[in-house]
Amino acid sequence: MEIVLSLGIGILAASGVWLVLRPRTFQVIIGLSLISYAVNLFIFSMGRVTLDAPPILAPGGIGDPTKMADPLPQALVLTAIVIGFAMTALFLVVLLAARGRTGTDHVDGREAE
Repeated sequence: MEIVLSLGIGILAASGVWLVLRPRTFQVIIGLSLISYAVNLFIFSMGRVTLDAPPILAPGGIGDPTKMADPLPQALVLTAIVIGFAMTALFLVVLLAARGRTGTDHVDGREAE
């Protein structure tokens, strides 16, 4: 499972970097979103990667905090998803404004000759 997860994170990150280096702003936005997804998966995988395991690690009751899964990676990913959504919305507004002003969606504002 760890191999599949790490390959997925690597493919998402590599695809995101490739798209960020493209000359069109929409491709850059999609690349940033893919990098954000890769980072979210990486942070989430730092919590614990096990199959068919309950969130409580061992029997002994909910009152014992040492027997519970770590909620910090889940909270970080949830916060990152909200921030990523706001970032994508802001980038789309900037994309539309730049396209209306320059007439193209090229990153530098002019078409390649």
